[in-house]
Amino acid sequence: MLKSARRDRIVEALRRDGRVLASELAAELGVSDDTVRRDLSDLADAGILQRVHGGALPMSPALPSFADRERQAPEAKRAIARAAAALVRDGQTIFLDGGTTARLVARHLPPERHATVVTHSPTTAEVLTEHPRVEIVLLGGRVLKPSRVAVGSATVDAVRTIRADLYLMGVNGLHHEVGISTHELEEAHVKRAMLESAAETVALVSSEKLGTAGRYVVAPAAEITHLVTERAAPDEMVAAFERLGITVVRA
Repeated sequence: MLKSARRDRIVEALRRDGRVLASELAAELGVSDDTVRRDLSDLADAGILQRVHGGALPMSPALPSFADRERQAPEAKRAIARAAAALVRDGQTIFLDGGTTARLVARHLPPERHATVVTHSPTTAEVLTEHPRVEIVLLGGRVLKPSRVAVGSATVDAVRTIRADLYLMGVNGLHHEVGISTHELEEAHVKRAMLESAAETVALVSSEKLGTAGRYVVAPAAEITHLVTERAAPDEMVAAFERLGITVVRA
């Protein structure tokens, strides 16, 4: 079998099953384990899949520009944001992530809600300046331009001085086995620090990010307490997170 045809079969199997195992691919394609591993490595280098132990998973979507992300799936993001904003209670201290969905959460916080919002995102903080009763704590650090968030040791150190009731987390990929993942190492460190400093963590995940993996793992999926996703998210994927004891909210 030609290399191109073999790799097309691998990508087809990945799309169909949501995961591929190297040993099964080798048997199915009639090639050696080494050949399959080379194919997976080349496909990973091309950004088509994410290598994991024993096989591969779909790669979480690459990050386009912030402006382009604001135009992607606006209705689904608004629904997720409204459901997440409804989880915030009066008097709480919450971590609110960066990203387009988190920014919408800030817009949908009820005007009567009294809370303290800690964020490392200047764009999220900007939206909150219009809220009459929210106190804003903006964390500093080096700004990661594609995500428009502060990262680095100063950001992580600041997070660790705060005990939050709730963390509303944006993710690039969420898989029930691999866990929560992102494309940026320093951003993963900040997310992990916020998760560890919050009593509860709510992952805000659109359906195209479910069952995918990024390069840097933040934490196991079981570390989140709630998952807010789209109503159209596949039932089998949602069930996998519910089996971990995660409360799933379909917006």
